[in-house]
Amino acid sequence: MENNKSLMKVMLATLLIVVGCEFIGEYTVKLGSVALVLFPMLYAVIIGIIITPDLLGKKIKVLKEMVGEKEINIAGDVVGIALVLLGIKYGSTVGPNLAKIIQAGPAFLAQEFGHILAPIVALPLALLFGFKREAVGACSSISRETSLGVISEKYGINSPEGSGVLGTYLMGTVIGTIYFSILGSVSIYTGLHPYALGMATGVGSGSMMTAASAALTKVPEIAADPAMVDTILSYGATSNMMSSLTGLIFLVFITLPFTNKLYKVLEPKIGRKSKETSKNSVA
Repeated sequence: MENNKSLMKVMLATLLIVVGCEFIGEYTVKLGSVALVLFPMLYAVIIGIIITPDLLGKKIKVLKEMVGEKEINIAGDVVGIALVLLGIKYGSTVGPNLAKIIQAGPAFLAQEFGHILAPIVALPLALLFGFKREAVGACSSISRETSLGVISEKYGINSPEGSGVLGTYLMGTVIGTIYFSILGSVSIYTGLHPYALGMATGVGSGSMMTAASAALTKVPEIAADPAMVDTILSYGATSNMMSSLTGLIFLVFITLPFTNKLYKVLEPKIGRKSKETSKNSVA
């Protein structure tokens, strides 16, 4: 009975956040030639962090009663259920878009090998900063929706690996979306073809892809050509779909096993020793 009450509080809090963020809607900030695109998902994550017991939740009575430790634990389980539905959604896009994927050519497939760079570049840095098994969840991919589903299913969302992927996911939503929005605006001046840039926006994150492609299409040289705008958005959506689907396969069969093996090799050599380990070694 108590769990049902907490679940209803979680659902009510979620509904209020969603309605409020959707009411605000998409907002574009122009900074010279750069278009910074902000989305409701960004607002939702920030609000969710602010109302937790560690911040405003302990100061405002209404929030304290609605969002406590029990509600946070239940929210973690609800995330797992939501990711199952998200996985079904991704799976359902394969059949209808199979012809489009084949027509897209090898360029879309080639970019998927970039997934292997995540553990190679990020894992050593995470270990140097003192992360342990959290580094496996955080560094085996770019930690977006599909990665969150795989890691939480394999290790559990409350595990160290789950904490790693969830933390990176949240930072990607807050910081990554803003970064991609700026990147989408300035990338046109690199000299690369707009279609190639449109393809590059699809990294397997709906929020990042939308932010980057929307900012890219707001560049005056591109905005003046509606056909180019449509093509860029199409390339971005197709690339994002490919990254989500093939990225899932890469994560399960290649990058996650590779990250675990790399962790076993690097952690004893460059990982920081915890205080307990140091005390035991001294003793």
